[in-house]
Amino acid sequence: MRIASLQIENLRIFEHARIEPAAGINLLVGGNGAGKTTVLEAIALLSSGRSFRGGVRDALIRRGQSELRIYGELLVEPEERRTGVGLSRSLRGWAARIDGQPVETLTRLFLELAVLCFEPGSHALISGGSEHRRRYLDWALFHVEPGFIPVWRRYQRALRQRNALLKQEKPSETIEAWEAELADQGAQLTRFRERWMHRLQPGLNAMLERFIPELGPVSVRHSPGWSRSDVAEEDSLRQSLRVARARDQLLGHTTSGPHRADWSLSFVPAPVREMLSRGQEKLVVLSLLLAQAEAFAAVRGQWPVLVLDDLPSELDPVHLAKTLDWLGEVPAQSFISSTVAPALAQVSTRPSGRFHVEQGQIGALLY
Repeated sequence: MRIASLQIENLRIFEHARIEPAAGINLLVGGNGAGKTTVLEAIALLSSGRSFRGGVRDALIRRGQSELRIYGELLVEPEERRTGVGLSRSLRGWAARIDGQPVETLTRLFLELAVLCFEPGSHALISGGSEHRRRYLDWALFHVEPGFIPVWRRYQRALRQRNALLKQEKPSETIEAWEAELADQGAQLTRFRERWMHRLQPGLNAMLERFIPELGPVSVRHSPGWSRSDVAEEDSLRQSLRVARARDQLLGHTTSGPHRADWSLSFVPAPVREMLSRGQEKLVVLSLLLAQAEAFAAVRGQWPVLVLDDLPSELDPVHLAKTLDWLGEVPAQSFISSTVAPALAQVSTRPSGRFHVEQGQIGALLY
C-alpha cells in the first residue's frame, strides 16, 4: 500500500496543504517548527487516530478553527485499487469516511492504512513501560490476524466487567462467569501474540545483524501477564484470577492477564535492557520496526507505510546510510524528515520525492 496524495486542513500550523508523495523514499526538509513533523503526524493520525507526539488531542486543531481534516488517497497492491480515506476531529470527537461514506467505527478506517513510525520517542519500546511492547505486537495482529479484533474486544469487555464487580463491597456470583470469559479470550490473545513473536524472530535476527552485529543473536522472552502452571492456558489463567481475587478486590482492578503482558530481548553482551546504550536502544528499536514491516509484508503481500521522523539526527552517518540502503531495496513507501537536505546528500540511495516544508507550506525541493 502507498499514499498517492495527502491533504491536511487545520492541523497545528497548517491551514491547508497537499502533497503527492513518490512510491519510494520521500524526504521532507524544513527548519525547526516548520511543520515537517506535522506532515508525518497526519499520516500517523490517519492510520490510528493516535499522534506519536502525544499531548492533548484537541491541541491538534489549528488555533482559531473548530475542526481538523486529513484526507488521503491510497493505492493498494496488487491491483492498484484506489481508496479515499478521511479523518476529521472537532470538539465532538473523531469522524471517519471511506470513499466519501461515513463509517460506524474508526477501526474500519484504520484497517485501510498500516503505518509504522520511528521517531525520537521510539526508544520507549525498549526502555519504557510494558504498554509500548504490547502495542507493538497488537499493531501487527490488528492488521494481519482476522480473529484478533473480536478476541481483543471480548477480552476488554470481560476485563471491564470484572473490574466493576471488584469495586463492589461483595462481588456477585457473576464474577466467576466473567473470569471464565476473561480466561478464554486471554488465552487466545496470548497465543496470537506468541505466534507473532515467533514469526518475527528470524527476521529480527537478520535485521540486528545488519544494524548492530556486535550484540550477536537475540533471545526473546514473553511474559503472558500471569503465572502459568502445567495445565491448559485457559485453566491456568482462570486459576490465577481466582487466587488473586481477594487482592484484586482490595486494589480495585485485575492484576493478572494479557493486559499485564510484556516481552523482553536479551543479548549475550547485554542480558538486560539497562545495559544497552541509548544509541544501541535506537538501533534495536529500528531493527524491531523494520523486521515488523518485513513480517507484515510476508503475510499481507503488501508493505506498510514507514514514517521516520528526524532520521539524520537519530542515527550516525553509517547507520543512516544502512537504513536508506535497506529502504531502497524494498518496495515500501517511506517518509523521512530532516532539518537540512545535505544530511542525505552523500548516501548511495537517494530519495524519490523531495519536499520543502516552511511555515505550513509544502513545495518541491531541488538539490
